[in-house]
Amino acid sequence: SMVAMVTPLNEEGAVDWSALEGLVEHHISQGTDGIVSVGTTGESATLDHEEHGEVITRTVKVVAGRIPVIGGTGANSTTEAIALTQRAVDAGVDACLLVVPYYNKPPQEGLYQHFKAIAEAVATPQILYNVPGRTAVDMHNDTTVRLAEIDNIVAIKDATNDLDRGRDLIARCPSDFAIYSGEDGSACELMLAGGKGTISVTANVAPQLMHRMCQAAVLGHADEARALNNQLEDLHKAMFLESNPIPAKWALEQQGLIGGRIRLPLVSLSEQYHDRVRSAMHRAGIL
Repeated sequence: SMVAMVTPLNEEGAVDWSALEGLVEHHISQGTDGIVSVGTTGESATLDHEEHGEVITRTVKVVAGRIPVIGGTGANSTTEAIALTQRAVDAGVDACLLVVPYYNKPPQEGLYQHFKAIAEAVATPQILYNVPGRTAVDMHNDTTVRLAEIDNIVAIKDATNDLDRGRDLIARCPSDFAIYSGEDGSACELMLAGGKGTISVTANVAPQLMHRMCQAAVLGHADEARALNNQLEDLHKAMFLESNPIPAKWALEQQGLIGGRIRLPLVSLSEQYHDRVRSAMHRAGIL
């Protein structure tokens, strides 16, 4: 269970470094297996480059080697993605997560050349991230299989929510290329099919339960994994009642772990959803 960790903000809208440190310690104490710093859930779209680099740097420093840290360093400009990736490597990350370029809609060959160029420019383990619902472009499995042949491209976060596609990747990619889920609702089944874990939004709010579910699923203990996932099912849905990370930040505020500040153009969770998120938290036993 790797958490796509939120970036806490103070009342002035700046990064809340004290809360960030507290979140890191909370995740380590609760069994989270790895932290993804400044992914989508970390509001990468509205952090400037200096903030982006500093959040990753401070996360690495607080973790101090106790669990892996993965830096979110993707961009829709290849040169920008290389620069962000190099800075994260200089900060000491264990790997980088690189989202499919968004908005400019490159063809499949463009996607291949983009990720190949980053892999050749920065010698660090790299995880591809396919999330067509956000990027407006879908990296086909054939392209992923090609990229899996590059030595330091070691995994993919598959957020297509298509289990058949995930199973196809597991079957066709090299055995040392990891398939991680990027969709909490289907993560359990992907892991039971051979996936190696999940990069999770739900893990922000229920880290211990997500760790236990993932551990059972990766070990192939299907009954146990599905029973734990059943406790989490409502929470998986609640975390996407509005755009991520709006519900996750609201839920963390209810737990007293962060303030609820979020950057425009995102806004706080609509009041109409408060009871549904609270109910999901109660069912998961975390409120």
